[in-house]
Amino acid sequence: MRRFLFGLQKVLVLREYQEQETKLALGRAIGALTQIEQHITDLEAERIRVGNEQCTASRGTAEIVAFDRYVQRLESTRNRLLEDAAKAERTVQEAQDLYLTASRERKIMDKVREHQEAEYRKLQLEEETKILDEVGSSRFQRRVSETE
Repeated sequence: MRRFLFGLQKVLVLREYQEQETKLALGRAIGALTQIEQHITDLEAERIRVGNEQCTASRGTAEIVAFDRYVQRLESTRNRLLEDAAKAERTVQEAQDLYLTASRERKIMDKVREHQEAEYRKLQLEEETKILDEVGSSRFQRRVSETE
């Protein structure tokens, strides 16, 4: 009995590899977005801390101006990070679309393989049944010949 060979095995392996690569790219994109979001959260916490410190302490004019400039720098950095986050979200969406496409293509190849393997198993079962029937009928034929 010969074993099952899938003619498109190399294509299936390639599709699995592509799926894995797109999955890794998606993970990297999500990681970059998460890092940007964490940096934005840290900046907001720093801005709140600076605002509380500015209100509680009695400061001179120079220190108040320095605080205001620092807060403005924090806000401009936050705005830049928000733009970067929007770009990163688009990148994540594109990577997710690529991953879904690669996954779909790999699943299609898996279905083709499963279908061909099921057909192979069906044919194998038919061949085995045919052989067993022949053996049984030849045994019966020998018994009949022996009794005559």
